Amino acid sequence: MSEPYDELVRLGSATVFEASGREGLVDLDLHQVIPGSCAAGPARTVRCGQDDILMVHAAIDRLEAGDVLVLTMPEPRPVALLGELLATQAKGKGAAAVLIDAAVRDTEDLRELRLPVWARWIRIQGANRTAVGEIDVAVNVGGTEIEPGDAVVLDSDGAVVVARARLGEVVEASRERAAKEQEKREQFSSGVLSYDLYGIRKVVEGD
Repeated sequence: MSEPYDELVRLGSATVFEASGREGLVDLDLHQVIPGSCAAGPARTVRCGQDDILMVHAAIDRLEAGDVLVLTMPEPRPVALLGELLATQAKGKGAAAVLIDAAVRDTEDLRELRLPVWARWIRIQGANRTAVGEIDVAVNVGGTEIEPGDAVVLDSDGAVVVARARLGEVVEASRERAAKEQEKREQFSSGVLSYDLYGIRKVVEGD
């Protein structure tokens, strides 16, 4: 990872999401294969053939160090698009993480490999290797469109996408939000309540 992606990891997906104007949410119940893992990087997007991993092999050939590999297919289904052998190659190419709108398998092996992976499902069912798909195209994951090169931020809270054109703006807004949250944290630690700080008492109890 490098700036600004290491800073996005430090700030966290929730802060980045709020600071971006609540845009880019990947609205899925993702399985975080390695508990506590976090990652961020530019998206290397893949639209596989239905239930097929041919293009995963091709995409790994094109991976650059720090990329987040985003694997999709026309209809999301609980079919594994990644297992230990493909993940080993992705890690060898320097992938920052993998986001899969399908299934993953070999999870115990992946935990030992230490490549951060987030997937919609964990399933044994494997895929075919016959259908040519597309690499570096816009894909939709969890209601959010991901363009090649968009920043993908992943951690224990989930995943958020920042459009490449907005990256600098969102990083700065996230810094500011984190600083304000630190101020509030100090106030709350000293005994101040959000009930008063946010003016909620007046709303609830009236004048």
